[in-house]
Amino acid sequence: MTPTAWPVTREIVLVGGGHSHALVARMWGMQPLAGARLTLVSPNPTAAYSGMLPGAIAGHYQQDEIEIDLVRLARFANARLILAPAIGIDRAEKRLHLAGGRSISYDIMSIDIGITTDMPALAGFADHALPVKPLEGFAAAWEGFLNQAPNPARIALIGGGIAGGEVAMAVAHRLRATGRKPEVTIFERAQALQELPSRAARLLRQDLRTQNITLREGVEITEITAQMIHLRDEPPLPFDLILGAAGARAHPWLAQTGLALKDGFIRVGADLRSVTDPDIFATGDCAHFDHAPRSKAGVYAVRAAKPLFHNLRAAAMGRSLRTYQPQRHYLKLISLGDKRAIATRGRVAASFPFLWTWKDQIDRKFMQQLTQLPEMAARPQPPQDHALGIIEAMGPKPQCGGCGAKLGQAALEAALPPPPTHRKDIEIGRGDDAAVLHMGGARQVISTDHLRAFCNDPAVMARITAIHALGDIWAMGAAPQSALAMITLPPLSEPLQSAWLTEIMSAAAEVMSAAGADIIGGHSAAGAELSIGFTVTGLVADRAIGLTGAQAGDALILTKPIGTGVLLAAEMQGLAKGRDIARLYQGLTTPQGAVADILAPHACAMTDVTGFGLAGHIMNIARASGVGAQIWLDRIPLYQGALHLAAAGFQSTLYPQTRAHLLGQIRGTTSGPHADLLFDPQTAGGLLAALPQTALPEVQAGLQATGHTGWVIGEITDQTGRLEIS
Repeated sequence: MTPTAWPVTREIVLVGGGHSHALVARMWGMQPLAGARLTLVSPNPTAAYSGMLPGAIAGHYQQDEIEIDLVRLARFANARLILAPAIGIDRAEKRLHLAGGRSISYDIMSIDIGITTDMPALAGFADHALPVKPLEGFAAAWEGFLNQAPNPARIALIGGGIAGGEVAMAVAHRLRATGRKPEVTIFERAQALQELPSRAARLLRQDLRTQNITLREGVEITEITAQMIHLRDEPPLPFDLILGAAGARAHPWLAQTGLALKDGFIRVGADLRSVTDPDIFATGDCAHFDHAPRSKAGVYAVRAAKPLFHNLRAAAMGRSLRTYQPQRHYLKLISLGDKRAIATRGRVAASFPFLWTWKDQIDRKFMQQLTQLPEMAARPQPPQDHALGIIEAMGPKPQCGGCGAKLGQAALEAALPPPPTHRKDIEIGRGDDAAVLHMGGARQVISTDHLRAFCNDPAVMARITAIHALGDIWAMGAAPQSALAMITLPPLSEPLQSAWLTEIMSAAAEVMSAAGADIIGGHSAAGAELSIGFTVTGLVADRAIGLTGAQAGDALILTKPIGTGVLLAAEMQGLAKGRDIARLYQGLTTPQGAVADILAPHACAMTDVTGFGLAGHIMNIARASGVGAQIWLDRIPLYQGALHLAAAGFQSTLYPQTRAHLLGQIRGTTSGPHADLLFDPQTAGGLLAALPQTALPEVQAGLQATGHTGWVIGEITDQTGRLEIS
């Protein structure tokens, strides 16, 4: 996290990852506005570029070639990214409501959520058909169908516009390329291709006929059932896949916002502001230009990005806004399935072999803007006059957040005082996950954890930190009881201090409450950057599970993948894949309470895997229990993307110290990216337990029944103080 030099006083929220907002995020990263925080809200970590979708369906592009990585863009813009669908706006309170019950405040909002080709009014569509838009869900479902498509493959496409024609031809080409015979039918209630001039429509119809694609016009679909289309006054027709590309429909939640709409789309003026609310902007397909009505086309979203960027900044600064005048005519390049295209502008239309190559170059140039981002500064440069050692202390890259920002194990062991053996009320002290105290006949565990933020979303950081802190309580086999919060906020205006603190405490309270604990107080402060910590207590009913107790022959079981340090280090440099980071956050925000309940009755020793890395925590158990351990690299689960990034040389800040501290205690495989991840510091990691082999079937069955996984990664040996890696 880069410390904020100026207090944040304005919240600017971009709803949707459409083309305009993607370009705005890029421009924001190159020209940020002091005092304004940018938030991007999207249901997915990536957004598909519509211009390349037909090519992806046809097999000319891989999925990642047409995806805009919103996680990387948000990091480049130093923006908060919230991965959740928007479902409503409270304009009186200036809050955006998200699926899952969360809401966030805004001062200025822009909406760029595109359209949907879902057909809620058509009976059976939601259950038995696949809309082409939103693009993200369609691309994955299409690839899934291809893996099991029959031969011949019967495809129905509802909608006879340009998009329907492009998708139909792309589908036919891809099926032919996979050795299947395509039987594609387009259904259109009125006349097909009405939005095209007559010559372009004739050329496209001719190509549909050449590719044996059936075009049925003037037909009414009354219902869709499983692999069946029902037409009025005709017998039902069977199909293997039914697609929807009929027209452009607005997302239904917009109708509940109180904004002025045209056919469900947000009415905006020449400055791209809602005609109803001057604090809300809209662009792309979800907007209707009152001053210059236009058809839905991505070109308008791309061209609107610069005036939108200017106007968002101007609104935050209290300055005058610019106008946007969409052009009347623009060049349309229509894909024909194979690597050919039709070009049309106004009434002129032509089809030449080079047109697809031209289209491909235009599309790739657009994507390069959003994938080849300007290089981010690795670290701030020291002043010309500085004390000796400052460059070495800063390190070659940004300081990591989470557990990657902790001190090394060697430094901690040297600094901590010896255990207080004279205290009768302390059962377990220094060295274990939590202290165990005797409190009036009860046995209470207590631990504290504190994380430097690595994510720009305070609520997500609060969830991760709460789960991370609870890990020590769960690892002891205790029931969480209470928590104290320690919050340091970056420079903020007074209203935003309250808003941020409310978000943090609400998210943390939800995690703690679900675990059975209550937040009973804490401490807050203002500082250079966001950091969150919790002191957590728990109660032990029977025995506290510590690091001691593991015996030779016990199985070692791990309940979460590893690789968080590498992924977060790469993400902070804007070089991790957005989908990988989204999956990582799902893992980091997955509590381990239910897992602990299953492991605790059987565990001989248990800990949570955090800053010392998997190897460090295994050795903690081995040393405390007077045993050794053996682990098998190929059985250790990894977060997606971690191995690739480790092979590319990405390391967390804490990695070198952890490796150096442990290397002399390890035999076997210690080199290579997979082995490197053993020393990778984890944040909100899984539980690591040593338990008898006889308990494995019951434990595995219990984990599976609750939707969790336990990986058996090794076993305890009698080679005292040694870790064997094979």
